[in-house]
Amino acid sequence: MPELLHKLRILADAAKYDASCASSGSARSTPAGGIGNGASVGICHSYTPDGRCVSLLKLLLTNACIYDCLYCVNRVSSDVPRARFTPAEVAQLTLDFYRRNLIEGLFLSSGVLRDPDYTMEQVIEVARLLREEHRFGGYIHLKVVPGASPELLARAGRLADRLSANVELPTTADLDRLAPEKKLPEIEETMSRIRAGREELPRFAPAGQSTQMVVGASAAPDAEILGTAAGLYRRHKLKRVYYSAYSPIPHADPRLPPAAPPLLREHRLYQADWLLRFYGFTVAELLDGPSLDLSFDPKLAWALRNRASFPVDLNAAPRERLLRVPGLGRRTVQAILGMRRHRRLRLDDLARLRVPLGRARHFLVTADYRPRDLDRLDLNRRLPQQLDLFEARQVSIRGEL
Repeated sequence: MPELLHKLRILADAAKYDASCASSGSARSTPAGGIGNGASVGICHSYTPDGRCVSLLKLLLTNACIYDCLYCVNRVSSDVPRARFTPAEVAQLTLDFYRRNLIEGLFLSSGVLRDPDYTMEQVIEVARLLREEHRFGGYIHLKVVPGASPELLARAGRLADRLSANVELPTTADLDRLAPEKKLPEIEETMSRIRAGREELPRFAPAGQSTQMVVGASAAPDAEILGTAAGLYRRHKLKRVYYSAYSPIPHADPRLPPAAPPLLREHRLYQADWLLRFYGFTVAELLDGPSLDLSFDPKLAWALRNRASFPVDLNAAPRERLLRVPGLGRRTVQAILGMRRHRRLRLDDLARLRVPLGRARHFLVTADYRPRDLDRLDLNRRLPQQLDLFEARQVSIRGEL
């Protein structure tokens, strides 16, 4: 038992750098005589008595790796302590944590051992033990090693709720320089096979696939990062692209930057990604140069550059135009469309909908209000530059921008 706890400390900590542990989109009932289930709205749906959110057990099968990705603390040339679970140990840990009501599912990744196929066989064995021998119906997310055989991908997709193959860096040149063993065509071929499996089989990775990009390990600007993300969404029907700010590691290679990028950059990329997926924006619209404006959220920055498109009449504009108003999210727009069928909206209606009027009022017209400062050259200085606590919560929980 002390040896197992030692492995757990090393391999749970080593997994913290992978942000793509999505946990929603799959509904899986408890098997007959089994344990656990998955919920389509996500597994973070209950809390322990001390307020902690019940979530995933996030582990690496091993942090040993034959690859030498310069930005990765687990690269083959790193001197970190190494550990390795057996598939049976991971399966038992998952069940033990579940029975204690500490988790509702498993996110399992791994360093690459020997080759992609051998590694995937070990990862898949964990899922097989849980599903077939222990009748576990909870959520399982498996990290796929690009280059693994189609047969192994097919097995993984039948056992897991979600699969993910990390693209890691936005360009081929970045991969060649910082992660020479990883090839973008091979990564995309793996994504294509996962997409094909989802289209052909009814229960193949029902929660879809995701990926992750490291931000700030290379000089790639936001335009290239978002361009790569938009292409992956289009070609492979990804559920999510996760953005992970580069974290400097001990004894870093001189080709890496000496400091981490500002966390606000990662936040702005997530906001821009949301606008690409759900608000009808394009990458070209969101950027006025190579990088996103850190002072304002991407929708507000776009509105300031395109004032001729405003103000928008809330009582007449179509849904597509309403979604472009800063501060109006998808749920708010839906509520506005419903309310205005019965009466003309006034400014206090927006206050009751908890719209952040500090931003929104400059860009909209209601029955009793019209902005007077849209043409002011100093409008950008009159707007709140950072989200207040309420607005930040709305963005993180509801995606309201």
